[in-house]
Amino acid sequence: MGLTILVIGSGGREHVIAQKLIQSPRVTTVYCAKGNAGMINDGIQLVDIAEDDHVQLIQFAKKKKVSWTFVGPEVPLLNGLVDDFTAAGLLVFGPTKAAALIEGSKNFAKKIMDKYQIPTADYQTFADFELAKTYVLEKGAPIVIKADGLAAGKGVVVADSEAQAIEALKAMLEENKFGLSGAKVVVEEFLSGEEFSLLAFVRDHEVFPMVISQDHKRAYEGDTGPNTGGMGAYAPVPQISDAIVKEAIETIIKPAAQGLLDEGRPFTGILYAGVIATETGPKVIEFNARFGDPETQVVLQRLESDFAQIIDDLLTGTQPTVLWKKDGYSLGVVVAAKGYPSNSELNYPIPDFSRIQTGQVYYASVKEQAGQLISDGGRIYLIEASGETLKAAQNAVYGILNMVNTEGTFYRRDIGFKGVTFN
Repeated sequence: MGLTILVIGSGGREHVIAQKLIQSPRVTTVYCAKGNAGMINDGIQLVDIAEDDHVQLIQFAKKKKVSWTFVGPEVPLLNGLVDDFTAAGLLVFGPTKAAALIEGSKNFAKKIMDKYQIPTADYQTFADFELAKTYVLEKGAPIVIKADGLAAGKGVVVADSEAQAIEALKAMLEENKFGLSGAKVVVEEFLSGEEFSLLAFVRDHEVFPMVISQDHKRAYEGDTGPNTGGMGAYAPVPQISDAIVKEAIETIIKPAAQGLLDEGRPFTGILYAGVIATETGPKVIEFNARFGDPETQVVLQRLESDFAQIIDDLLTGTQPTVLWKKDGYSLGVVVAAKGYPSNSELNYPIPDFSRIQTGQVYYASVKEQAGQLISDGGRIYLIEASGETLKAAQNAVYGILNMVNTEGTFYRRDIGFKGVTFN
């Protein structure tokens, strides 16, 4: 009997998750709610139900006899979708609302790190602008200002000056730029070093680490411009040693999983640690309670084991086999709308990628109009390619982008440059 799977979400992350699931010989059908029009070519069936409509999603899962559901984005996790599916007697992969708070509140995450001695930057949390301003002036710049709650990857300001830090505090605490998400802010020390993303499959205290990747958060070349949800990624990261990765697993991922279990918030799902390799060892920048975007689009290319089988094993109490490719690299470049991340221009036609053979396209913000895919948001699609070297993967991706019309969009031309220099 084949598996019927429902994926919740509609972005590039969900596209690659659904694609990897449908490639499994064990899987017969993959639904995606809501998904996007670019997924259809991969045989993914779209479901026109919003991710916050828990009642309709549960009814659909029961009606279609869905084997289990995979929740992609952070918002439905923090809205308790996993709790509601579980209460309805349905198998679902993702953390509960209580466990997902490790992403939903930076202050909560910091308290967990303090309690369980997980290395991170020094910090203070504030709800009062004047107190926060005094702290910034006392500590000096560079300094990091973070909205406490969810802000779609854009609620972090790395301030190079005290004036910039105070401006960020004002925007969050006085001008309500991020609404309730910025009603509290975490002000933390600036850490210098090489950043990487360490993700793991987690079931209570059990941790199955993934290949590390490196995201590019800033909008423009040379890591300049505003923070975005991510402009590209590559995996693995040659300049980060195996010893650092192992230390991060032992001092960050494992204690976080055990700590949440000890707090009565057992975590099952994807735990993501944004880590920085400092002179004194790896430290946490942030935790997420789900796959990263665009990291997922490159990390899952490195997976040798059957992705659907891993999730099925984790949900059914079986010990999963998780094997990763030992050779080669994967790299992905996000193509975003002009104006992203503030005011994205919409409705530009998407190029026809049907003849590309050296890479893959993962769609995010697209819709169909008169038989043509058009742009419908900030990050539109990602081109991914793999190669024996990072440079080969990079050349393949940019080779594709150089062949198509990218009117109305922009993309960074230096994704993976740090790794290529090292590789």
